Amino acid sequence: MAAVARGPWLPRAWLCRRAGPGCGRHYRAALCAELKQPLAIEEVASRPVRPHEVRVDVHFCGVNFADILVCRGQYQEKPQLPFIPDAVADSRKGPPPRSCCPTCILWHCYFGLGASGTHSTRRNCFSDGSSWSHRPGGDRCGNQRSSGSGVIAATGSDEKCKLALQKGAQSTVNYSQGSLKEAVRKLVGSAGVNVAIDTVGGDVFLEALRSLAWEGRIVVVGFAGGNIASVPANLLLLKNISAMGLYWGRYKEQSFPVFSRTLSSALQYCQQGRIQPHIGAVFKLEEVNDAFLHVIQRKSMGKVLISLK
Repeated sequence: MAAVARGPWLPRAWLCRRAGPGCGRHYRAALCAELKQPLAIEEVASRPVRPHEVRVDVHFCGVNFADILVCRGQYQEKPQLPFIPDAVADSRKGPPPRSCCPTCILWHCYFGLGASGTHSTRRNCFSDGSSWSHRPGGDRCGNQRSSGSGVIAATGSDEKCKLALQKGAQSTVNYSQGSLKEAVRKLVGSAGVNVAIDTVGGDVFLEALRSLAWEGRIVVVGFAGGNIASVPANLLLLKNISAMGLYWGRYKEQSFPVFSRTLSSALQYCQQGRIQPHIGAVFKLEEVNDAFLHVIQRKSMGKVLISLK
């Protein structure tokens, strides 16, 4: 998810301007003033709504592993200190306005997963794992199931495997208990899987790559395991395999129509009941550091939320 609100319509100086005498409207926010240190809850000054902007009242915002990396200075985006990770703010006191399309607003209000209308996205239907599809072009768990794809969910614990089954996976693999490649082979045979979506990285990525079928595809979404693996190019050649990355948030700047259509489709799936995001834990704004620790300790299952109400 986007770690900070950014763009020419919302100067970072406004986000990081602390409230003072005569500042007018203000709101509470979890502020990162120093990298690798706990966030502090502070009053932050707001600003008037400009043309083509709206001020969105949001009840919840999501916590993602990327937020933690940003606050450690280990993410590809390195905002200037101080900053607000994912604009974690109390919208009751007037959050900063956003310039965004109605679809984005509806997405965040409906799911409660973006603070104050920040353009962020939640891709995981369960925490800490990879998803497998027997059909090219699949998304994960609920999304894959809604498209008719067969899904094998790979996670790091039996509890998470159980949740993945509840959310629509046909089979699960606990990769902490043995070889992921061999477990997948037992489920689908030696032919392998058509698509692997990996969010873990490291050895899990390599095992997933070796489990692909002829002309299979692996999609790199993140490195929650902490290690970035090198791609053995010989494996790509032997099976005509494709390895690609998906930095979804980049579509907002590079191809906004794709970004908007994706949000519209996801919202429609949710309204139709085809996908149902799982809320694993909810913390108060004052407990934002506890929420970060919950994710760091790999206790999260589904979405971890910060309640702003």
